[in-house]
Amino acid sequence: MSNIKRTALVTGGNRGLGAAIARALYDAGHTVIITHTPGNSKAVAWLAAQADQGYGLTGYGVDVSDFRSTQNLAQQIHLDDRQIDILVNNAGITRDASLRKLDKADWDVVLRTNLDSMFNVTKLFIEPMMERRWGRIVNISSINGSKGQFGQTNYSAAKAGVHGFTKALAQEVARAGVTVNTVSPGYLATEMLTTMREDVLARIVETIPVGRLGQPDEIAALVAFIASEEAAFMTGSNIAMNGGQHMC
Repeated sequence: MSNIKRTALVTGGNRGLGAAIARALYDAGHTVIITHTPGNSKAVAWLAAQADQGYGLTGYGVDVSDFRSTQNLAQQIHLDDRQIDILVNNAGITRDASLRKLDKADWDVVLRTNLDSMFNVTKLFIEPMMERRWGRIVNISSINGSKGQFGQTNYSAAKAGVHGFTKALAQEVARAGVTVNTVSPGYLATEMLTTMREDVLARIVETIPVGRLGQPDEIAALVAFIASEEAAFMTGSNIAMNGGQHMC
C-alpha cells in the first residue's frame, strides 16, 4: 500500500478491536488519534504503554454519544492544528437482555453509543474531507447486525443501522472523493469473549466454520486497506469477516 501520511481518528480506540485498528493505521504511516471515555485512567495508562512500544498515539476523552462533547473534540483537534482524513467509527457497547427484560435505559444507551455516535462524529468531519476531496470513513458494525442475536435487539438494531448510514452517506459524498464503508466482524478474541466460561466459548467456536475466533489484528488489517489510496473504488460496501459463520 502507498505510504501517503494522513491523520486518522479511531473512536473507542484504546481497547480490543479499536486498539488493534489504531496500531494498524499507525503502522501504515498515519498520525493516529483515539477517543476514550472521559476520565478513563486505564486509557491514559494504555496510551503511555503504547508510547513505550513505539506507538505515538494521541488520546482525547469524549462522550461520542453526546453531540456537544463531540463538538468540543472537533474544536480541540482544530486548535491542535490537525485535520481528520480517516475516520473509524468503532465505539460501541453492549447491554444484553431479551426484549421482555430489556430496560428502556439499556435500549437508549446502546442506540446512543453505537448509532447516534455515527452522526455526532461524522457530521463534524465530513465537510472538510469533501472540501479537500479526499477522505475515508470506516464504520464498524457486527455480524449480529446482519443475522441478529438472542438478547441483543438493541445491539443488533444499532449495528444494522450502521450499514444503512454507510450506504446513504456513501452516495452523498462519492463525487467529492470520500469513501464510506462498513466492516462487520464476527466473534473476535477480545477480552469480552476470552474471559467467558470455557464451555460457553467452546459453543461459540463450534458455530464458526474455520474453527476459531477471529483476531483483532485481522480486522485491523482490513480497515487499514480500506483507508488506503488503493481502496478508492470501494464505497458503500459491507465487508463481512466472520470465519464463514454468516455468509451474506
